[in-house]
Amino acid sequence: MVERRICSFCGNEIEPGTGKLYIRKDGTIYHFCSSKCQKNLLKLKRVPRKVRWTRYYKKV
Repeated sequence: MVERRICSFCGNEIEPGTGKLYIRKDGTIYHFCSSKCQKNLLKLKRVPRKVRWTRYYKKV
């Protein structure tokens, strides 16, 4: 059975066969559901707790 993953930025579930996997040189693994999440975390360096449309914002 295929494992469902959770987006590292927004917290939504990623369907099997979709999304992106990003691995940093230090070995940190990120799973992204869309390029929107990837750009917000890596390029714009935003914190998920401060972005309104993420699930991590709603928990705080």
